[in-house]
Amino acid sequence: MNGNITNSVLITGGAGFIGSHLAELLLDKGSEVTILDDLTTGALENLSRVIQHPGLTVEEGSVMDERLVGRLAEGVDTIVHLAAAVGVQLILDRPVQTIDVNVRGTENVLHAARASGSRVFVASTSEVYGKGIRYPFSEDDDIVLGPTSRSRWSYAATKMLDEFACFAHHSESGLRAIPFRLFNTVGARQTGRYGMVVPRLVNQALRNEPLTVYGDGSQRRCFADVRDVVTAIDALLDHPDLPVQVYNIGTTEEVTIEDLALRIIAAVGSSSEVVHIPYSEAFAPGFEDMERRIPDTTRIREMTGWQPKRSLDEIISSVIDHERGRTDVIAERTR
Repeated sequence: MNGNITNSVLITGGAGFIGSHLAELLLDKGSEVTILDDLTTGALENLSRVIQHPGLTVEEGSVMDERLVGRLAEGVDTIVHLAAAVGVQLILDRPVQTIDVNVRGTENVLHAARASGSRVFVASTSEVYGKGIRYPFSEDDDIVLGPTSRSRWSYAATKMLDEFACFAHHSESGLRAIPFRLFNTVGARQTGRYGMVVPRLVNQALRNEPLTVYGDGSQRRCFADVRDVVTAIDALLDHPDLPVQVYNIGTTEEVTIEDLALRIIAAVGSSSEVVHIPYSEAFAPGFEDMERRIPDTTRIREMTGWQPKRSLDEIISSVIDHERGRTDVIAERTR
């Protein structure tokens, strides 16, 4: 789509990995951007390129603050709701927080959007496909999750509930509430702190440490560059009459995690080796992972013309460059 129909945008989680890239893109297009972020996983450093931009307002606070969310939503054309508990490790460590933030936080955003008349786009996840075995994953496929006794599935369940809430609000009030499912977004500013695999492996390779691969490494994933992902989100925002339905955002270039580790070692020029750690040791007894997670992106492509542009090798290179730059900055600060 051409043009920019979004004049003012509230981004929850806008100081985070994806949110900061989206904020940059929208500001470059001339939008007024307000960011709400509690800075638990986000950082003002992520906004360094645009922090002085006259069109940017940053509010430190939480989506759990219903009044604050309501106030920031007033007069805003569009809300992009990215704030959430993310990362397998964080979800396992803080299951109550995961459910609370992902459900009540989204509820606050949807109610604020309904009161202000804003459109709202809600970030969901490929995790909702659970144990699906029909590939590639299509937005209307049936979903199979594991038992409620395993908190590993709570994240997927909360994001499914978020999607149901979008459609419920649309049905009741006509709210333009549109969920999109992200598939393994990767790039500069992503942290490996909560289990994000690419920056974790890159940092291990840069330190010539063993690259820890969970399970046997045969699980396959598709990694999308964050710059492609925010372009996809922007394409949804720019559509003048986007149908209220789920949209997959991701790439279809698959790689095993074993091969990913080997490609990172080669790209870094590292002396590291790959070591395998059982899921039960890395996370918890009975932890389950999906064999494949590949999206069908026909819907967003047909609706907006969007397609990812960057290859996995380009993505790996960008993460390596970013992490090397961070290492240089840290070394300079300690001199």
